[in-house]
Amino acid sequence: MQSTHSVNQDPKKAGLLSLVPGLGQFYNHQAIKGIAFLLIFVAFLYEMASFGISAIQGFITLGSTPMQDHSLFMLIRGTLQLIVILIFACFYVLNIRDARQVAKNWRDGKKVNTDIKSILKNVYENGFPYLLIIPSYIFMVFAIVFPVLVTLFIAFVNYDFRHIPPAFLLDWVGIKNFYDILFLSSFRSAFTAVFSWTLIWTICATSLQIFLGVLTAVVANQSFIKGKRIFGVIFLLPWAVPAFITIMSFSNMFNDSIGAINTQVLPVLNRLIPFVELHAIPWKTDPFWTKVSIIMIQGWLGFPYIYVMVTSILQSIPEDLYEAAKIDGAGAFKRFTAITLPVILSVAAPIFVTQYTGNFNNFTMIYLFNNGGPGSVGGGAGATDILISWIFKLTTGTSPQFSIAAALTLVISVLVISVSMLVFKRSGAFDMKDV
Repeated sequence: MQSTHSVNQDPKKAGLLSLVPGLGQFYNHQAIKGIAFLLIFVAFLYEMASFGISAIQGFITLGSTPMQDHSLFMLIRGTLQLIVILIFACFYVLNIRDARQVAKNWRDGKKVNTDIKSILKNVYENGFPYLLIIPSYIFMVFAIVFPVLVTLFIAFVNYDFRHIPPAFLLDWVGIKNFYDILFLSSFRSAFTAVFSWTLIWTICATSLQIFLGVLTAVVANQSFIKGKRIFGVIFLLPWAVPAFITIMSFSNMFNDSIGAINTQVLPVLNRLIPFVELHAIPWKTDPFWTKVSIIMIQGWLGFPYIYVMVTSILQSIPEDLYEAAKIDGAGAFKRFTAITLPVILSVAAPIFVTQYTGNFNNFTMIYLFNNGGPGSVGGGAGATDILISWIFKLTTGTSPQFSIAAALTLVISVLVISVSMLVFKRSGAFDMKDV
């Protein structure tokens, strides 16, 4: 039943009654909705009484008796309970707003759904999209938000090899882990070295693969090039072979003593270039050459994706633009900078950003080639470790530092999200324009 006649309902009274979810809906003559809201409220109270209060207490104290209280489990349960409370808080606010809005509709003579048939019809007609996305939002909360919050909280406790539950209890230590990363000598030097190399690696490796991808796409797209399909297949080979196999193969090829680069490639180059004598290069024992090698390998692995994307962009550029530029006297370089490059950047800029953020966390390349070595820069980090591979070592080594690793994870997240959002905003990647 849908009512449209004016009823003297008080929105303020409806809101006050909704402090107990469901009562405001009963006041608005929506019994079905009132029962549903009241049942949700009762279920929440039951959950808090049976599980929630003890979970919050455990989250605050992290236990009091070793071997009996498991601090990590208490932290996880408390985090889960905080999410439940947050979800209920959102429901609670919506419940009050709903009661006030329906009371206003009664007062203004607008349509109000009071029976189950009209409510279901309204939900189907006006709320069907929400019914589809709510399950995905709930899944995202428990699959993404929940682990992120656990990691966040671990960064503020003393979870290390000296405090491993249940034999030892965890304690809240505030920002001590972040302070240790920045000021404790054993971690400060390692963090400085790893962070600076992470930036160098990200910029150089990603820029190289973007440069190679754009270059090969532009050259292969020229009208005078013959056998474009053959070149296309060749350029896609690094992408077709699994990266795991490629990296392991290159790791063997760059072996200092028996690798193909030192034993076969360099001697051939010495014969082809008589006035240059190339000696064996310590690819995997010297940090500088290890860094050079992994940057080159990542350029080889990453450019095919850029090549495919840029090729599709180039095929969408009208040939008339180039013909007009030629008539105006523009050379090849000018046509590239004035037409080709702006079009590529306008379409592919967000993808280029994801390439940088992806390499910032490219654990596979660093770990498989030389396990972050050679040598060490302190804090358990190797000379070519980036932040993500250092975190892996901090959590899997003989003296794990879980809280430090969690703090580093938060640092990585803040950096990646901040830079990505800034670039996306500048490039207009999130601008939604009506067609």
